[in-house]
Amino acid sequence: MAKKKLPSGLELSGIAPNILLQQVAQTAPFLFSGELDSSGEQRAYLAKLRFYKKNLKALAHIDLAEYFHICMAAHWATAGTFVPTDVDQQIREGLWKHQSIAKYMQKMVNITIAAWQWDYRQVTNRKSYNNLHKQTMSTHEGTWLSVAIGAYCATLKQRREGLAAELAQVILQEITKEQNLLLQLREDRDHLNFLKAAPLMAHNFGDLDRVMVQWNTHLDDPFCKKIFKLGHQLNAAYSPVLVYAGQVNKAFTAHENHRHMSLRQAKCLRKSHQFLIPIGPFMDQWGRDLGASTLLSTAEKAEIIAALFAGHQREEQAIGYARAYGALVKALPAGLNTLEQDMPVDLIREIKTSPFHSTAEIPLPEFEQDIIKRLNNFVCPITKIQF
Repeated sequence: MAKKKLPSGLELSGIAPNILLQQVAQTAPFLFSGELDSSGEQRAYLAKLRFYKKNLKALAHIDLAEYFHICMAAHWATAGTFVPTDVDQQIREGLWKHQSIAKYMQKMVNITIAAWQWDYRQVTNRKSYNNLHKQTMSTHEGTWLSVAIGAYCATLKQRREGLAAELAQVILQEITKEQNLLLQLREDRDHLNFLKAAPLMAHNFGDLDRVMVQWNTHLDDPFCKKIFKLGHQLNAAYSPVLVYAGQVNKAFTAHENHRHMSLRQAKCLRKSHQFLIPIGPFMDQWGRDLGASTLLSTAEKAEIIAALFAGHQREEQAIGYARAYGALVKALPAGLNTLEQDMPVDLIREIKTSPFHSTAEIPLPEFEQDIIKRLNNFVCPITKIQF
């Protein structure tokens, strides 16, 4: 890949920062509309994106650490959207192997550790809660783990053992946090939030594993070996609840939480952070919000329903799209007939006579009780744990 040189002297082989900001604006225009609160240190990454969007000329003077910071901010801001920015490899590996890394490594490590505390709540709806203990978990923890373990591997390569130890300590804190959240949800008998947490944990530790393999440290480095495959293999240092959650995800939610390619076509979903997709199959409230929203026209709601139906046809085992559709339609004045001017008659007929529509008709309490019962009856094939 051809390198680009900024006036500051920074050489880049990745995406130019101004193009990156354009991509952020396309997938998450609400970031620049004043809809979000960017005040305070933990939301400063949002303010950084807004600043550079208004002051593009300032990008000519950034150094490697600032470019890394912008990439991190862009990915945090879009990881919960339908089209996340494609800087994963840069923040996990590429920038840590930059020719100038020795000069900027301390600052980049500081940014990475600080990012563990960034407030992502406004920019994702893929969250699980432990309301009793005021804890939240999302896929952003996986994004952070993937960057942090990349930084750890880079510091080892540069023989910066002190920095590596700092990173390792925070990585272990994050792993313990996720383990404890799962244990608490099980103790609290919070079936639904456990079912939401399981795919998040699987995603997060999956990201952690992928980057260790990418850096080729998963077999040789003692620290990496200790935390490899936590959601797949029993580990004496951690509770078997991690493996149990991995198996719960495989049995209940893995086919629900994918890249949502069909929904990328419905660009009206990018209007507001309120429309960010939640964890499947728990999409009733999301659908209800879409149906009731005054920010969406009837034509746009019809477009969303068509995209949900197309997505369901691609993955018929997934029921989250049907749940969203059913709740959306119930929020319309005349149900699906509200959209008859905006949808082809044959598409409406096909939807009404499909299993998609039948699944949507199941009352929410019945749907939730069924999945709770199934979780109670599920026996993990590896740990033999039951909820």
